[in-house]
Amino acid sequence: MSNADNFRIEKDSMGEWQIPDTVYYGIQTCRAIENFPISGLKPLPTYVDACLLIKKATAIANAELGCISEELGQAIVQAADEILQGQLRDQFVVDVYQAGAGTSHHMNVNEVLANRALELLGDRKGNYSRVSPNDHVNYGQSTNDVIPTAIRIGGLLALDRTLFPALKKAIAAMEAKAIAFQEIVKSGRTHLQDAVPVRLGESFRAWAYILRDHERRITTAAEDLRVLGLGGSAAGTGMNTHPQYRFRVAELLSELIGQPLRSAPHLMAAMQSMAPFVNVSGSIRNLAQDLAKISHDLRLMDSGPKTGFKEIQLPPVQPGSSIMPGKYNPVMAEMTSMVCFQVMGYDQAIALAAQAGQLELNVMMPLIAYNLIQSIEILGNTIAALSDRCLVGIEANPDRCLHYAEGSLALVTALNTHIGYLNAAAIAKESLETGKSLRQLVLEKGLMDEAQLAEVLDLETMSQMPNPTA
Repeated sequence: MSNADNFRIEKDSMGEWQIPDTVYYGIQTCRAIENFPISGLKPLPTYVDACLLIKKATAIANAELGCISEELGQAIVQAADEILQGQLRDQFVVDVYQAGAGTSHHMNVNEVLANRALELLGDRKGNYSRVSPNDHVNYGQSTNDVIPTAIRIGGLLALDRTLFPALKKAIAAMEAKAIAFQEIVKSGRTHLQDAVPVRLGESFRAWAYILRDHERRITTAAEDLRVLGLGGSAAGTGMNTHPQYRFRVAELLSELIGQPLRSAPHLMAAMQSMAPFVNVSGSIRNLAQDLAKISHDLRLMDSGPKTGFKEIQLPPVQPGSSIMPGKYNPVMAEMTSMVCFQVMGYDQAIALAAQAGQLELNVMMPLIAYNLIQSIEILGNTIAALSDRCLVGIEANPDRCLHYAEGSLALVTALNTHIGYLNAAAIAKESLETGKSLRQLVLEKGLMDEAQLAEVLDLETMSQMPNPTA
């Protein structure tokens, strides 16, 4: 009921609450706001989208199956569509760190949809006898099957919207640089010491292959997200659901997100185990580890400009120092490393949360939901920014690359099969001590003739990759 001061009074099993009539959430959300003033972090938009899509699909299915009226089903669907299109997004307010399993956020969604549906039906907010958050919006559902389904849908949406497009962009940028830099010979380095020469283009091509392999691994892991426990209700038995509900909801959600989904063969298993989220998170962490390594390599290769490698130039995007004029730093690569470290931390938290379930429920799902979707999205945004603001604008310094390649003592490796490892090691040691070139010492000692030596120490040949089809 509403009063003259623009408040309404809502009741639940614990008592009453005075709620501003301007808000669409209800009493259970208000209790959560009071109980959990923890981080100020609100649910991620993609996670909210996932919950709304579930509520839309369940309303359609329950109306079709005669479990709620067609009028109520249409009102709930229209409310969900409005919010998916951008309205009332500020009404999802429960802190990420909240009641176990995600009940608080779940009821926040149910209450907002119920109150907006009431308005669409020409009624007042809070008249839950007509549209109830529990009895109608949540018909046949439980936090225990909705939230793990929302994590699945949210993960698939985040991958499709953010990470996969970014990976494709980065792979394309690296392949373009591989072609542009293919003829540039540089010194390889192992243990941060001189190694045999390589092609700068092949360094970029290797990174493209690495990212493509990660895209494949993540795609494979994401298949686990397509199997839904929705319809299991409170404990996996499907209590209070229509026999066809679980299958119809999976069909509807497949249509809504444009991806194939299916009902799990054993709903209890799908609701209890967090293994699909651990699997996807692990594949994201694996990508983050290699991406951090690539970002470190970019910084090393760009180090300088006078006292470092400076084999490449990363695009300057902002001044690099508050005190040193003219300084530019590899900030996009630095940012990338920091995000990668955060993703690794999120993965560890997901692993801990996943093993913390008891019996028929894992109460740590809110943490898993936030960390998994956040990992996917910040890594996707990072890769997109790195591509746009760094990778596509990288320039090579061919003279610097060749200088290091020609001066590397590791060129002596090519002599092994001609003069033996020990003789080659002695030549390398004497070259370092005297400053004489490898070529000069080999000729002085008569170990090879000039023509043969020129052929063996040819940088173009040494740095050539083997034919992959040979």
